[in-house]
Amino acid sequence: MAQGTVNSYDPITGAGLILDDSGEDVPLADDALEGSLFRVLRQGQRVNYDRVEVDGTILATRVRFGHGGA
Repeated sequence: MAQGTVNSYDPITGAGLILDDSGEDVPLADDALEGSLFRVLRQGQRVNYDRVEVDGTILATRVRFGHGGA
């Protein structure tokens, strides 16, 4: 499980970036909010997420409330 802060999120397309605590921008997977309490994300929100590799790119999936966030 990784932790980070929402850097950007477009509720219409579902595209977004999480700034990982290591300083890396991680794009959201298409199903990142599936099964989550989140319907939208807001910039600066703390989240936990899983990292998956798809076609050589690391993506954020299974996004959930993070420590000190929400």
